[in-house]
Amino acid sequence: MSWDGHLPSSREYRRILVGLGAAGVATFAQLYSPQGLLPTLARGLHVSPADAALSVSLATLGVALAVLPWSWVADRVGRLRAMQVAIVASTVLGVLVALSPNLGVLLGLRLVEGMALGGIPALAVTYLHDEVHAGHTAAAAAAYISGTTIGGAAGRLIAGPLAGLVGWRPALLTVAAVCAIASVVFLRLMPRPRGYRPTNATSARTVADGIRTSLRDPALLALYAQGALLMGGFVGVYNYLAFRLEGPEFALPATVGSLIFAAYASGTVSSRLTGRWVPRFGRRRVLLAGTLTMVAGALLTLAGSLLVVVMGLLVLTAGFFAAHATASAWVGARATTGRAQATALYNVAYYSGSALVGWLLGYAFSGPGWAAVVGAVVALAALALALALTALPGTVRREAATSTDPGRQPVPEDRRVDGGAE
Repeated sequence: MSWDGHLPSSREYRRILVGLGAAGVATFAQLYSPQGLLPTLARGLHVSPADAALSVSLATLGVALAVLPWSWVADRVGRLRAMQVAIVASTVLGVLVALSPNLGVLLGLRLVEGMALGGIPALAVTYLHDEVHAGHTAAAAAAYISGTTIGGAAGRLIAGPLAGLVGWRPALLTVAAVCAIASVVFLRLMPRPRGYRPTNATSARTVADGIRTSLRDPALLALYAQGALLMGGFVGVYNYLAFRLEGPEFALPATVGSLIFAAYASGTVSSRLTGRWVPRFGRRRVLLAGTLTMVAGALLTLAGSLLVVVMGLLVLTAGFFAAHATASAWVGARATTGRAQATALYNVAYYSGSALVGWLLGYAFSGPGWAAVVGAVVALAALALALALTALPGTVRREAATSTDPGRQPVPEDRRVDGGAE
């Protein structure tokens, strides 16, 4: 019998949302926890802000390198089993990172840890399209994204203040313990998969065909660009704003400067709200609005007032996560074939942007200063807006309207949440 997917009224749907939310916490708390202590790390090791940011960039590079291999593994063993292996491996590696004897070992382990962590973002949205009813995947994906924002904030907010009090090792060990608890929640709650049947017939050629199909779709390419450009600018802001706040302009202590990551709460709210906004306004409008909001927030951080800077960070974070939640769910809906590869490619672009741009903006900060960082973020967002306006559809393709019902009106493609069927 065909499987239509879990509905919001079902117990399994609620378990999936909580379980994937916990997975988001476990993944992103580990992935970004060093970002909360970058100024302390740079001072302690006598390195530049850009060099300190390699502890973040190498982990996100590991994610980018691993998402396609994880999608191949998932096609053979199943999405859920692959995510279970990924989350256990990354939890163990998180402990080893905290016990690293020097920076070189830490950076090497961070790269491998990122590769393990890549199994969750590579597969979570694809898993939702397999297991959740098509009419509710956008809302479910938004719930998962909100879990990632909670995890990202928690990792930074735990690591930053603790590092100033007890050192970076105990701080990262504490984050690893929190992630272990979240991992157990994920492992216990996720229901048996029903929408996907693993097969050993999946080959490298099948994966390659899925990649080629995705790369031939201009709309998917535009969505990948959204992830790379917006994420790169977003991570750049969070990598280096703490350096500015702890510098002579504001002179905040490290334990206070790291509290800027509480601004992630606005991203938790906005990513959840996209599940309501998309059916009402359409994906493209929500994506554009989120990007413009991100630009406005970045410009506000140029102010000399700490209150205005914090407000700008809240606005930027809300805008970014609204755009990201919309774009990532749109990829899964757009890719009717090779969905695992399509969503994996989005994550490759997303984390490549985080690794490369997040690192390079450190040289902008060390050179011209914070205004150069903001200028780069605005330029990246402007390019993303141009691509969205020119390549992303606002209405369904003509052939989707049936000739047997001449009175039937096309449904805007960017409002559909089912990947193609009305």
